[in-house]
Amino acid sequence: MSRFRGDFYDCLTARQDALFELTDALLCTDGPVRTLVDLALAPEHRRGHGALYGSLNKGRLNVDRLRRTLAGLPLPRAADGRLVLAVDVSPWLRPDAATCPNRAFCHTYGRGEGKHQMVPGWPYSVVAALERGRTSWTALLDAARLQPGADVAAVTTMQIREVVERLIAVGQWRQGDPEILVVLDAGYDAPRIAHLLAGLPVEILGRLRSDRVMRRPTPPRVYDPKGGRPPKHGDEFVFGDPATWGAEQAVTTTDTRLYGAATARAWDRLHPRLTRRAAWIDHDGPLPIIEGTVIRLTVDKLPSGGVNKPVWLWWSGTGATEADMDRCWQSFLRRFDIEHTFRLFKQTLGWTKPRLRSPGEADRWTWLVIAAHAQLRLARSLAADLRRPWEKPAPPNKLTPARVRRGFRNLHAKTGSPAGAPKPSRPGPGRPPGSRNRRPAVRHDVGRVLATGEAYTRPAHHKKGTKPRRTA
Repeated sequence: MSRFRGDFYDCLTARQDALFELTDALLCTDGPVRTLVDLALAPEHRRGHGALYGSLNKGRLNVDRLRRTLAGLPLPRAADGRLVLAVDVSPWLRPDAATCPNRAFCHTYGRGEGKHQMVPGWPYSVVAALERGRTSWTALLDAARLQPGADVAAVTTMQIREVVERLIAVGQWRQGDPEILVVLDAGYDAPRIAHLLAGLPVEILGRLRSDRVMRRPTPPRVYDPKGGRPPKHGDEFVFGDPATWGAEQAVTTTDTRLYGAATARAWDRLHPRLTRRAAWIDHDGPLPIIEGTVIRLTVDKLPSGGVNKPVWLWWSGTGATEADMDRCWQSFLRRFDIEHTFRLFKQTLGWTKPRLRSPGEADRWTWLVIAAHAQLRLARSLAADLRRPWEKPAPPNKLTPARVRRGFRNLHAKTGSPAGAPKPSRPGPGRPPGSRNRRPAVRHDVGRVLATGEAYTRPAHHKKGTKPRRTA
């Protein structure tokens, strides 16, 4: 952990001491983070609140070097030694921040009548390595802010490619090791991502909607005296019509503690029928046939007592065995561990609490939170269990991230700090009392960039002189 703290300090290229002490204050503050001013009052932050905001505004961080440092840390692996990565998007909601640029509409989930809303904010795509077993720990490897109107599949593909290349460069994956498994949720186009990542040692596992239709392999060509073009696709495989499923390739049943008997069925060499529209409209040459394995997972019960529906998964591999099926659906269940990390970031570390205006400041603060989480993971086996009277004792090396942070201040005194002591300074005069602000902040629209990257132009049928609709 001391070595990582030194490497993290070297990644800071401007306002090093202030940014490093801000991260220490984030780790050592008691309770959840409410505001940045509370961090300035922590003993680990030896500077004033002006230096805190100045470091976020004018500080600099070598993100590429920090990414390589995170990839070189010890990473969790599956039972067979395989790396399992999860990709998901978490929004930093800013509905009332009309002066913040590059906001996009983020899909949020709620309760009651206000569920499934589109709220303006900054969506971040995060890549994390998953552990085996039930845990709230993940190893974050990358985070990227999505631009308004960005192609999520293209951005995710580039992000996964860069992460895998860094893992190979630092020796986390070598020739002969099992391929890296990338787990996606239903919001991603898993077959397209698998096609774009062809050539890398990765397998794609994604969730599919229950109304999808797949196609079987192309049937062998038979002479037809009437002529005509041979078919490119086989019969349909309709998820909602069991009459089209046919015989399964493999079936497994596993007894689980929470869900009862979990039954997985697999059908081999199924592919979606692609058309020249949306993401494939500019594809050169004939459209590819992306074959994979479709897995249907059913359980006896749900712990929450909700509606028990089957889960459909698509795996980029073919010829799945029973061991492959169990590994796939169990890895997909482990994907939800990243939700615990998002909850820790937002509710305990205060990732979305600061009201920052510039997206660059938001990116800088995001990477500070990721660096703090990496230090918590490295201190996992070193922290003492400072539990509340009503909390149950936790076994060694089984503490949650929040409980490790509770005792991090004791470890901070032993690891040392490369940050230098603050120099005495005098605050500036500021704006004279009674004067008006003659430079008001510019207001920005939300999501006014198309997916093609072209600038937004107002349609001709819109009236001239009308102001764009604002969300705040």
